[in-house]
Amino acid sequence: MRKDSRDLNATRLLGHSLESQGKIEESLEVYQRGARMWPDDAELLINYANVLLRQVRNAEALPLFERVCALRPEKAVCWLMLSQCCYLITKNEQGFRAAEKAAELATDVYEKSAALTQKAIHRREMGQVKQAVQDSIDAIALTPREPSNHTNRLLFMLADPDADATSLATAAREYAAVFEPPLKPSWPSFSERNRDPWRKLRIGFLSPDFRVHSVMYFMEGVLAQLDRRQFEVYAFYLFPKSDYITTRVERHADHFIRIAGLNAKKQAQTIQDHGIDILIDLAGHTGHNGLMAMAHKAAPIQATWIGFPGTTGLSAMDYLITDDMTDPPGVEWQYSERLFRMPTRLCVYRPMSRNPLWRYQPIYLVRPSPAVGNGYITFGSCNNLGKITDTVLSTWAEILRRVPGSKLLIEGKNLDNPDFARAYMARCNSLGLDADRVELVALSSSNQYLTYHRIDIALDPFPLNGGTTSMDVLWMGVPLVALAGSSFKSRLTAGILLHLGRPEWLAQTQRAYVDIAVHLAQDANSLNATRMNLRQELEESVLMREDVFCSAFGEGLRTMWLQWLAQEVHPGDTEEQHAAQIEVMQEYLGSMPPEWEAPPVPGVGLGPGNRVTLHEAHARLEASLARAKEVPTDTVTETGQIENRRWYNVTELAEMVLCAVPHDPVALTCLAEVELAHGHTDFAVTYLRYATQAMR
Repeated sequence: MRKDSRDLNATRLLGHSLESQGKIEESLEVYQRGARMWPDDAELLINYANVLLRQVRNAEALPLFERVCALRPEKAVCWLMLSQCCYLITKNEQGFRAAEKAAELATDVYEKSAALTQKAIHRREMGQVKQAVQDSIDAIALTPREPSNHTNRLLFMLADPDADATSLATAAREYAAVFEPPLKPSWPSFSERNRDPWRKLRIGFLSPDFRVHSVMYFMEGVLAQLDRRQFEVYAFYLFPKSDYITTRVERHADHFIRIAGLNAKKQAQTIQDHGIDILIDLAGHTGHNGLMAMAHKAAPIQATWIGFPGTTGLSAMDYLITDDMTDPPGVEWQYSERLFRMPTRLCVYRPMSRNPLWRYQPIYLVRPSPAVGNGYITFGSCNNLGKITDTVLSTWAEILRRVPGSKLLIEGKNLDNPDFARAYMARCNSLGLDADRVELVALSSSNQYLTYHRIDIALDPFPLNGGTTSMDVLWMGVPLVALAGSSFKSRLTAGILLHLGRPEWLAQTQRAYVDIAVHLAQDANSLNATRMNLRQELEESVLMREDVFCSAFGEGLRTMWLQWLAQEVHPGDTEEQHAAQIEVMQEYLGSMPPEWEAPPVPGVGLGPGNRVTLHEAHARLEASLARAKEVPTDTVTETGQIENRRWYNVTELAEMVLCAVPHDPVALTCLAEVELAHGHTDFAVTYLRYATQAMR
């Protein structure tokens, strides 16, 4: 390459070599230069596009794969790569067509299976849930030892109204039966592990979602404030790309370890090498999960939590963390794991994960019910369209029939595509929803939370309920009508409403679901009064009390540890284990460090490995504000933007504090000073109001 920069083969080899060494940008520069010189060389373009795809730069890779398909239209693999590229950038119709083309051209079982996989993932996004499940089953029949096919089957079954708890449990156990038996003989015994019941435990969280993802709405508070006297927090990251939320996680965790490029065995070994005592899966059967690493038994105690509303099927998974309202007594048969029921709800919610400071902006304050001004009720849903089955739409049609003049707003992916929107509206019409009473709104991250200002009453889908969406809608003050089912996936919102103390919004039958929605719609003034108080009601409940949850979660982790010690004393004897657990608890209770009786001092992560107490963070923040105030006022108010580095430093540090401890009054007061200095009086007043409320 150095001797002849126009050597095609050398360019291919150099790009590959640089990527293998981790020099990604240099590799891309070589491929980019090569693509300009040899725009019709399919092999070079495939290599270039694959590097982009592995870096999750799908939008940049798309035109390259399109060109490759034009150059080699007879190759199934080219269409498969195009289909894969389309998924993350939500070009589902194009991706599905590419997968169909790949299926026509496939020459072996692996290509046929891959084409089915791609068809399935795009079908699910287009609302074709049953077909997506069947494609996954067909792919498993061709390549039974491909984990992603099992993952897709289980994930898509969640939204299938015909997939009950029995079929989900069966599918999960079938997955485990394929992959676990060869691994069990090699499971470590962990005999060398220090068995001190009160020692500081190493807690590992395993996830591909330490990034812009719904999981972070429930994880950030735990990562930030789990008691560091008792626990050392490890975050094992499974996704190949990072973003600004990943940076926040790096600050919160004591150790942040990237394992995305490793195979399952090496991932498990990495976790074992760090001596993790309790490993917690945050993905379950979703994309880029770490279940195969956990099937190697990477830690003595393993649990699954929040990422997937159902069993993993793995015997290597000791616990599933839940609560007694989401999983009431009698459902144990649905799980391969032992249910660990939290005394609170199974997790704790924090809004505005993407933009923490927006939580305090006036535009996101709860507004009066739109019906007060409109004169009619607007029902609405902002859930994944794959959850909205024909049965759900028919039920919503009945609600509109019983509430004259009412309308239905549906927000979702791909509704900005005219063809998709027309087809979706036609589906609504065929199920009894009049087009003039239905509004379709394209999903946009820039519009997150704001659509709720247009909805009077939210309607939860079933059998797969909303998760993050249910919490979002309640935080924005919108009453939520839900139907309680008999399994985790259909009791997600039941757990929320029951812990909120709103059982009157929870139906046990579809008829009752309709009745509740109709009843709420009868009195717009009452609806408005409920709306204006609902956020405070939510924030004061266990659903958002991070201090309460982290204390209970810490006690739960310690209990798991003590139970493991008891199991080691009497292996295979459940009754004796239980007695031993009580004995261990009684024996060591008196030796618990006395300082643990007091609540932990909150901490703030300022950077990887740099954690300080909240008190120290306050001192730094106040010193930073004092330095900023030395800047002459006329240099910071001309544009209204925060341009001076000193003021920016105050904002940045205040945000770090609020990401660790929401509603911290010192941080909020400092932000009010920043906004006041820049002429943003309305923002300053909002920050001060929240600061005042926090000090009560």
